[in-house]
Amino acid sequence: MEWLAIVGVLPWILILLTFVLGFREPRPLLPAPASGDPPVLSLPSVTIVVPARNEARNIAACLESLAAQEYPDFSILVVDDRSTDGTGVRARAIPPGNAREIRVLDGEPLPSGWFGKPWACHQGARASETDFILFTDADTFHTPSLLRRAVAGAGEDQAEALSLKGWQVLESIGERLVQPQIFALLGIRYRRLDRPIARERSRDAIANGQYILLERRAYEQVGGHGAVRGEVVEDLRIAQVLTDAGFRLTLRGAEDGFSTRMYHSLREVVDGWTKNLAVGARQSLGGWAPLALPGILTFLLAFWVAPPVALLGLLAEAALGGSPSSALLAWAAGATALGLFFWILVYHRFGVSRLYALLFPLGASIGAWIVVRSWLRGERKVEWKGRRYARGEAAQAEAEE
Repeated sequence: MEWLAIVGVLPWILILLTFVLGFREPRPLLPAPASGDPPVLSLPSVTIVVPARNEARNIAACLESLAAQEYPDFSILVVDDRSTDGTGVRARAIPPGNAREIRVLDGEPLPSGWFGKPWACHQGARASETDFILFTDADTFHTPSLLRRAVAGAGEDQAEALSLKGWQVLESIGERLVQPQIFALLGIRYRRLDRPIARERSRDAIANGQYILLERRAYEQVGGHGAVRGEVVEDLRIAQVLTDAGFRLTLRGAEDGFSTRMYHSLREVVDGWTKNLAVGARQSLGGWAPLALPGILTFLLAFWVAPPVALLGLLAEAALGGSPSSALLAWAAGATALGLFFWILVYHRFGVSRLYALLFPLGASIGAWIVVRSWLRGERKVEWKGRRYARGEAAQAEAEE
């Protein structure tokens, strides 16, 4: 009966091989210029647009890092998206540093049919006149050479759009347990991140909204953020819009160049991915979208939850004097061991203690709950930062003026 156990664990072996052999990380950015190198005056001008809604805890550190960019011609434009926590006041207190200016715009009321972040980005782009526009989030931190390296990376790949994969800061137990689970799912879907994306691969286009650098010409030709005004996962959609229009997008690795802490607690992790997961699956899978969420849910439960639960049950049965099937016990032990090895690799990749891998069934269970929650809500009930949306239409929340 041992052969049954061996055959039974083949899917886990396949997943492990797919992850180890089939996943390709984004290529790293060009190295930083050597110390003492003169500035390159021919570099294009850049406006850095920072959409910010209730980001008082992050905005100062973000702007200080942006103001320190070693780049000859850039400005910073913060769109204070009707914050209620003093974000705008803190932003206005930051000196411009190396930037030509740090300007803070008071965001206009949210129009019908728009989600908050696309609307804030649209206002920032509308107020800029530079060759390039960089959209970056208020919870990011940038090393001084990053902008210069990013512009060089876009030029190296002959791309009109460049997005960066930075370092994910994970501090709370909930972040460390669940965030690697979600990113591993994304890695299974987007396995070839090591080459620029053109029109023929537009369905596989993806961008990280934490850092998107765009040529103004390409941005305006596709309609800017107006083209994604009603999208919850606007970064994924704008990547598809750009590549569909024939523009070239490249995703590069810059974990040494910028970092972000997306969420600060398990509650924020659950709420954030509830907002994005269902819509992102629909956008990225096209005709397969109706099967995406039930497929993800089945995958999480079958591969990461069922084997350890079965193993515990069989061991408990044996401890109570029963005689569990040896083949079933061998399968459960083998699948659990392979799962543990897989998650040791994943958690280590995110700088998380390997001890968290021992809790992978719990992390997968929380991930499954996020899938169910996002599936049930879909686009009919999206809530984020004090706003409620229904079918792409913004509705005023209690916190909204």
